Amino acid sequence: MEQINILNASDSAVVANACQTYGISTKEFTELRSLSSAAKGKAYCPYSQFRVGATVLVDTRENESAEGPSASGGTVSEYVSGANVENASYPVGTCAERVAFGTAVVAGMRKFRAVAVATDVSPPSSPCGMCRQFMREFCDLTTPIFMFDKDGNFVVMRMGERSF
Repeated sequence: MEQINILNASDSAVVANACQTYGISTKEFTELRSLSSAAKGKAYCPYSQFRVGATVLVDTRENESAEGPSASGGTVSEYVSGANVENASYPVGTCAERVAFGTAVVAGMRKFRAVAVATDVSPPSSPCGMCRQFMREFCDLTTPIFMFDKDGNFVVMRMGERSF
């Protein structure tokens, strides 16, 4: 069995290296971590008690809003979150990742720079196969997926890598 390398989110050097490797800023990383963790608090999971929160970082270069780029000329980071919503009929429930992406898509967003998923377990959970297929519709194979565990530490993989 392959060893999972969980990265320490409290180590600024580790975070900075991950951010540089995956093309996001440390501020964006912090927001992804915070928002996905907060989103799991909104989960409706009376059957499994398995809370999941997800947040997508929108590619604002590809998804111009009606207001256009920021007045300062810089890139504006935009985030959309979702939580899992269960149903007594298991297949009818919806995973947090698909809630986040669905919400973004109906708002007109189609391109994304990163995905974050937060759970209450360690090691962190990878998106399920159905979610990965759904995400692939809107993300290229290099899109990073940050998976946060119960302590906020993380594993990161690209969309094209196999899950663990």
